[in-house]
Amino acid sequence: MHWPGEDVVAKGVRERRFDLARHGRTVPGLLWTPPDAEGPRPLVLIGHGASGSKREGYVVALGRRLVRHLGYAAAAIDGPVHGDRRQKSGPDLPFFDFGQMWSSDATMTDAMVADWRATIDALQGEPDIGPGPAGYWGLSMGTILGLPLVAAEPRITVAVLGLMGLTGPTRSRILTDAPKVRGPVLFLMQWHDELFPRDKVSELFDALGTPDKRLHAHPGKHGAVPPEEFEASERFLALHLGP
Repeated sequence: MHWPGEDVVAKGVRERRFDLARHGRTVPGLLWTPPDAEGPRPLVLIGHGASGSKREGYVVALGRRLVRHLGYAAAAIDGPVHGDRRQKSGPDLPFFDFGQMWSSDATMTDAMVADWRATIDALQGEPDIGPGPAGYWGLSMGTILGLPLVAAEPRITVAVLGLMGLTGPTRSRILTDAPKVRGPVLFLMQWHDELFPRDKVSELFDALGTPDKRLHAHPGKHGAVPPEEFEASERFLALHLGP
C-alpha cells in the first residue's frame, strides 16, 4: 500500500489517497477516516457509476458523512477505465469506454472483485480501521461490479445497491450471483430510468437471495436519486453495522 501526496483533514474527516499494487497493476483509491482515531471500526466501500470516478461528488460526500455522523471508515477505488486508471491521451469518455469493456472483456468483473477484496485486506490492516464488518454502497455500475463482490465477500454484511436490472452483457453473471447475496440489502430504483427498464430492475430485486431486502422507488430518470436516499443509506448501514 502506497500513500501518495499529503493527508487532507477538514471538518472532522481525514482524506488519504492510496495506491494498491495487485498483480503488476495499480488500484487507485481514496480513504476517509476520523483524524487521529484508532480501530477497530466498520469499513464501507463505495462504488461509483460508469461516468464518474472515486472523486465523484456524491461519492466523496457519502464517504465524509459516514465518517462524521457514524465514525466509520469509507473507501472508494476507481473503476476499470475511470479516474487515475484512464489513459492520459485521447478523449475523456469513461461511460463509453466502460460500455465497450462491459461488452468485450469477460475478465472485468472478476478483476474488480479481486481489486476490492485486496483493498479490504489492505485497509483492515491499518491501525485506524482494523478487522471487522464491512458494508458496500454502489449504484448503476457500482451494482454491476459490486453485486458480485457482495456475493463473494463474507466480510461484507450489508449493502446498498440499485439503478441496475437483469440486462446487459453480464446478465447471466448477475443472475448467478444475486441469489448468493444473503446480507441485508437496500435497493434503490428510479421509476422512469432510461437505462434500465423497471421490469428488469424488479427482476433483479426478486433474484436477490437475502430475506431482508427493501425496495425504495422514486419518480425520475436514472441519475435523479433524491438526496433523502443518501440519508436512508446512512441509516440502513448504521442499523446493520452498528456503532
